[in-house]
Amino acid sequence: MHLRRSVSTVAVLVAGALSLAACGGGSSSSGSSSGKKEFTIGFQGPLSGDNAQLGINGQLGVKTAIDEANKKGNLPFTLKLKSSDDIGKPEQGATAAQRLVDDSSVIAMVGPMFSGATKAAEPTFSDASMLSVSPSATNPTLTSLGFKTFYRVIATDAIQGAGAADYLAKGLKAKTVYSLDDKSEYGTGLSGAIESQLKTDGVAVTHDGIPPTKDYTAQADKIIAAKPDALYYSGYYAEFGLLVKALKGKGFKGIIASGDGSNDDKFTAAAGAANAEGVYLTCPCGDANTDPKAAAFLKAYQDNNAGAKPGTYSPESYDATNAIISVLKADSTRASVAAAFKTVDYPGITKQVKFTSNGETEDKGVFIYQVKSGKRVVLGSTTDLVK
Repeated sequence: MHLRRSVSTVAVLVAGALSLAACGGGSSSSGSSSGKKEFTIGFQGPLSGDNAQLGINGQLGVKTAIDEANKKGNLPFTLKLKSSDDIGKPEQGATAAQRLVDDSSVIAMVGPMFSGATKAAEPTFSDASMLSVSPSATNPTLTSLGFKTFYRVIATDAIQGAGAADYLAKGLKAKTVYSLDDKSEYGTGLSGAIESQLKTDGVAVTHDGIPPTKDYTAQADKIIAAKPDALYYSGYYAEFGLLVKALKGKGFKGIIASGDGSNDDKFTAAAGAANAEGVYLTCPCGDANTDPKAAAFLKAYQDNNAGAKPGTYSPESYDATNAIISVLKADSTRASVAAAFKTVDYPGITKQVKFTSNGETEDKGVFIYQVKSGKRVVLGSTTDLVK
């Protein structure tokens, strides 16, 4: 998932255009210039703020699926996209969700992206009978909170955490691990899963948490004083980059790793290429840029997004959107789409999109990445790497 140097600029321009277009809303009953009925698919995620790239990745995946569907012209309706920025913050989750719910043309939505914003937003979607399919919200508890219309196309942190822990213990032979989270819904869920499996694997664990900050100097001192074989950070790339920069600046020589929230080229930029070198990243997602099965998607994504290459969770957002499209009919309502999605069985590029009774994906794959020569490289799945 190696974005070109100009991708961030391109993505921001595209995202800005989409946001401006979305301000006018739309009506599913008014039809389109083709004479067909028109539906709007919503997207919610961070489109501004320190970790906006993950949201932009998802938004452009949704846009690609919608653009493809409209170009084919073989559906009895046309599609629009409306985006709502939650900055990745729980405090903005419900407000961003309400903006989509209040637009009567929005038939279903992809997102939210971050676990905290998802937890805050889902009561709004449930009350409106609006289907919500997250490509990336991984906190394990989200499907046990009674949300009636929530699904996710990604394995939870219970799965990612176990795979990451096994790789640290059995693949990298770490005997002591310093587990640090950002105290968010996502971070605490991931660190809890990792620490549980590390202990099962016989690894000594030091747990710690620190909210996002701009200065990790003191935290780096604490980690170095603990002398761990490895540091695993459960949080997002902006903060992880600063943490790694502080650790390397103070001479830390241990293994450094983080999860899917840090799995973006923006991490390398935040840490600096030399500091990021050798860092491991885990993700319940593969790399569409190197997967032969995703070649058609890669071309479509670049064609529809000014040459940008897909980033983390672009393919999952694309699959989530196409799965929604697969159950749409000309007379669909929010409630009928949510009901039909329960039995969706769609051949996506990342996985066969189908769900357990509580809205979890049946696919459980976890992948290990490493920064090599300034680029994130997929080393393989934990299944293959940990025997």
